[in-house]
Amino acid sequence: MKRSEMLAYAAWISICIVWGTTYLAIRIGVQELPPMLFAGLRWLAAALIFLFILFLRSKKIPPRKEIIHNAIVGTLLLGIGNGFVVIGEQWIPSGLTSLIITTLPFWMVAFDSMLPSGGKLNSKIISGMALGFIGVLLILWQDLGNLSDTSYLGGMLIITLGVISWTGGSVFTKYNKNKGNPFTGACIQMLTAGFLQTIIGASLGEFAVIHFTTNGVLALLYLIFFGSFLGYAAYIYAIDHLPVSLVSTYAFINPVIALLLGWLVLNEDLNLKIIAAAAVILGGVLLVKKGNVIQKRIKT
Repeated sequence: MKRSEMLAYAAWISICIVWGTTYLAIRIGVQELPPMLFAGLRWLAAALIFLFILFLRSKKIPPRKEIIHNAIVGTLLLGIGNGFVVIGEQWIPSGLTSLIITTLPFWMVAFDSMLPSGGKLNSKIISGMALGFIGVLLILWQDLGNLSDTSYLGGMLIITLGVISWTGGSVFTKYNKNKGNPFTGACIQMLTAGFLQTIIGASLGEFAVIHFTTNGVLALLYLIFFGSFLGYAAYIYAIDHLPVSLVSTYAFINPVIALLLGWLVLNEDLNLKIIAAAAVILGGVLLVKKGNVIQKRIKT
């Protein structure tokens, strides 16, 4: 095995583990720091690291079209998508948040099928989406008592809206390819999200109530260096050297790690109903992915 291939597998493994831990870090951080500033500072700091590296490598400022493209993607994916997850995790356990986000492929195929040039649904995709819906119903059944709590219900809705925004950004990226440097693109996306979230936080008066604690700062630093900078760099490297089908399996591993860490560190619920819901949702995701493969074969 070549050294580059070994590094690629190491990068993939790190994504599977590290991105699964970010839900816990967000849950801890948002209990200590105001949500929008917590999210905004994360992306601004990570963007500055990327900027410094790009400066050392003498990368030129990208054309206006590329900047606008990445600003739109950054707003939808990180600004709104991730921002809503941070807000929602004030009330929703980290493990449960990861399961809600795992439903992203269902939204993706639904959005894509509505477009004139989008892919058409097949039996595997429909079956996978139905399984995913059953998994979500199992989660709601498990937390039936909490649904009367407006904060809990609102948190689930906010996270779902975040997933929908992330879906919109992903579909936009799919049909509006960006041929620029991926690290430059990541930097612009993070800067856009960071400025947007920080401005919103300031307008909500979060600067007046922000109080840095040890846990809050540690969570923020972990998300900056591991979740954002190293995580994204590892993802770019893995996607360049390994099959996309293999790299994308991180989506199956992340929620397992998130559920276990939430249970171990924060004493979040982890019972048979939650495990069953996770298995059903992940099974649905797998079916949707297989359906997408069939869809692509038909197109070609």
